[in-house]
Amino acid sequence: MLHAVFTLARRLTQPAIALVMVAWPFLIWFGITHHALAWLLPVMVLLLLIRLRQARLRGGPLRLIAKSVALTGVVLCVASLVLRSHHLLLWYPVVVNTLLLGMFSASLWSNMPLVERIARLKEPDLPPAGVRYTRRVTQVWCGFFIINGSMAAFTCWYSDTDLWTLWNGMIAYLLMGALMAGEWCVRQRVMQREI
Repeated sequence: MLHAVFTLARRLTQPAIALVMVAWPFLIWFGITHHALAWLLPVMVLLLLIRLRQARLRGGPLRLIAKSVALTGVVLCVASLVLRSHHLLLWYPVVVNTLLLGMFSASLWSNMPLVERIARLKEPDLPPAGVRYTRRVTQVWCGFFIINGSMAAFTCWYSDTDLWTLWNGMIAYLLMGALMAGEWCVRQRVMQREI
């Protein structure tokens, strides 16, 4: 009975946590413009702590990223509550891009870049062309994190909540989606050429 309750709770909280992570810019914009951070931030902290616990239980190459992103959100929410400074919350996308840049770029110096680790989950016997390709894709993502993180930092320094929300809540996601779609198209051509 207790196991069933925990399973149900996990299934109900996972979509809420995913929504918090993706909708961060809109939630922060709402909290700032409607003076709702006093009740919104504790809810976000709770969901992020659950996400942190779930990430600790997960395996795979993205585990460290999931843990780091959740912990970053918790720290910024708590610091914002304690210091009564909503401006700290605006730095979440900058910190996330910096973390991702650090992890992706550090993996380039290892035997297996992060994108290759992810690719090997689906295709364990990755051919040499695939290894080279995944290294290049890891480099492209590093470039994306530099550009996106720089723009996110600019929106923080500019101190326009609407501009910050537009970039971090819409434009950055559209660019990320375009990069993923473009990479998928290129990957299909590379795979056909190798066959």
